[in-house]
Amino acid sequence: MNHLIHETSPYLLQHAHNPVEWYPWGETALARAKQENKPILVSIGYAACHWCHVMERESFEDAAVAAFMNAHFINIKIDREERPDLDHIYMDAVQAMTGSGGWPLNVFLTPDKKPFYGGTYFPPVRAHNRASWSEVLEGVRQAFSAKKEAIEEQAQKLTEHLLQSNAFGMDRTLSATDALYDAANEEEIVRNMLGNADKIWGGFGQAPKFPQSQSICFLLRHFHFTKNEAALQQALLSLDKMLDGGIYDQLGGGFARYSTDNEWLVPHFEKMLYDNALLVSVMAEAYQLTGIEKYARGIRETLAFIEREMTSPEQGFYSALDADSEGEEGRFYTWDLAEIEAVLGGNTPFFCEIYGVTAAGNWENKNIFWIKEPLEKTALQKGMEINDMLRLLESDRQKLLSEREKRVRPQLDDKILLGWNALMNTAYSKAYAALGNPAYLERAETHMRFLESHLCDDQGNWYHTYNGGKARIPAFLDDYAYLIEAYLHLQEMTGTGGYLLKARSLMQHAIAAFSEEGSGFFFYTPQDQEDVILRKKEVYDGATPSGNAVMAHNLWYLSKVFEEETWERRVEEMLQPLSRAIRQYPNSFAVWALCLQELIRGTNEIIIMGQRSKQFIAPVMRKYIPNKIIQTGETEERVFPLLKGKLLEGQDTVKFYLCKNRACSDPFTDVVDFLAKM
Repeated sequence: MNHLIHETSPYLLQHAHNPVEWYPWGETALARAKQENKPILVSIGYAACHWCHVMERESFEDAAVAAFMNAHFINIKIDREERPDLDHIYMDAVQAMTGSGGWPLNVFLTPDKKPFYGGTYFPPVRAHNRASWSEVLEGVRQAFSAKKEAIEEQAQKLTEHLLQSNAFGMDRTLSATDALYDAANEEEIVRNMLGNADKIWGGFGQAPKFPQSQSICFLLRHFHFTKNEAALQQALLSLDKMLDGGIYDQLGGGFARYSTDNEWLVPHFEKMLYDNALLVSVMAEAYQLTGIEKYARGIRETLAFIEREMTSPEQGFYSALDADSEGEEGRFYTWDLAEIEAVLGGNTPFFCEIYGVTAAGNWENKNIFWIKEPLEKTALQKGMEINDMLRLLESDRQKLLSEREKRVRPQLDDKILLGWNALMNTAYSKAYAALGNPAYLERAETHMRFLESHLCDDQGNWYHTYNGGKARIPAFLDDYAYLIEAYLHLQEMTGTGGYLLKARSLMQHAIAAFSEEGSGFFFYTPQDQEDVILRKKEVYDGATPSGNAVMAHNLWYLSKVFEEETWERRVEEMLQPLSRAIRQYPNSFAVWALCLQELIRGTNEIIIMGQRSKQFIAPVMRKYIPNKIIQTGETEERVFPLLKGKLLEGQDTVKFYLCKNRACSDPFTDVVDFLAKM
């Protein structure tokens, strides 16, 4: 075993018995590199990464390769989900050097942690114009020995480039703040978003295709405001094709990380917590807007998957499920015809027709279940009621799911990440708002108590990751951004002001610890973190929403509730230099686009006052009202400025107020009349 044996990350523990003398990132390894004047190899991956497993088998378990690595390098393994700050820095470095990136990420550093060479997967022997791993190691060893000064100069220049990349997407020449509020900005975003859309199969761009939930959310809201049918159709087409595709687990619910083809048939089979959280959230909005039962079904099935496979006994949410089982990608999820016949018997032909199953298979001689034709269309062709068809298919799916449970399961990455958990907490709140199932709200509140008791210490310090009874690594910007967002949603769903006060307290801490002086933006790492070569500032969306963009939403919300005008101005200060990039590249800045959309359209400030006010939260939340703030007060004696002066005439009186742009309507006393005006 090596130095990873005492780690809590499942990915690092996977490598704890490699013959490579792996270290975790830390002072021990970094000090040894300086003492021995050796280059550092940093290898970054994650537990559900298929090609990470491949490179481990081919190279890191090879005794001769390991001996060379141990002799000439200080070898450090990093879980990218556990240390996203380091992953961001060194991924940007490799992309700058090679033009591409991915995992496994292998980057070579000088003893003072500055990158000078790197790449992604390297094969054990030269293939497809790609050097072998052994060739790379020998080349780096020779270069570091013979050209050390040149390497150090190159590493310094690359580090300076990375620092300059913090300004990515920003145009400081844009200074007219009032231009932000022009509706033409929203129209330009829509044109560019739809211009990049796949009008046949849904989604955006070409394969590999990722869900891009926030772009879908923007289009749903745009339709709500403008009745632009093209925006609605692209949003729903994207959701429909994913829900019908192989990217969605047709037996067990839940979404895989991405599709390798344009038709959403063949996924990369790993399942990530954050994808499912974001897709539940956007399906909730789609259901509120359209009332289409398919989205409600998708929410219920996905959350059932989360409960069944991704929830810890302590009530936290695990990070991911691997793509592989029994050494084969997708083995757990794919079927051949004989396996289905053995379970379903006479129902096999009908099931196979619906889910695209053939004797030859639709992927590598196996079958991935997908629905090529909408079920409503098939039911009509067969003269069946859609609900009858769904009940029949549900019975078959449950039989096959039970059979699948007997298989060797994919490995579970059981670490619990604060930010991803907060995204799922928000998803439960939004699912409750859309469907009204009290179990979802109960889960959100129970889960928040878990986060507070396990990822926050007695001094109020939050941590990024929890596993094996240990919370580790101070929280990053994304953790704070998503957690504040989750508190805001919980406050709306419950009418409990304590959640709102916690959100404000977290925001005050984040401003103090993460702010970049003079810009309004936030760094990814706190100011007292010393083990990184620079503080990255992430502004564009990746697989998860930009922490800066979510912070902008949070600042806007809290500025309205607490009348913090400096926070409101800070949002405008953040949006202004990005406004051109948001308009031109909206799929990479979709969360910012949502924020800009709210500034253009305005924020609905909904106030419910009265002794029975909490009884009316659920019906108000069920209606699709984007860009809203909801405050609930049983008396006028509240700490929140929005509720000041909302006098009550009697204990049984409930009043509904709609405020916008610092002006309020006359109060309504009937919730139906109030919602009709929204």
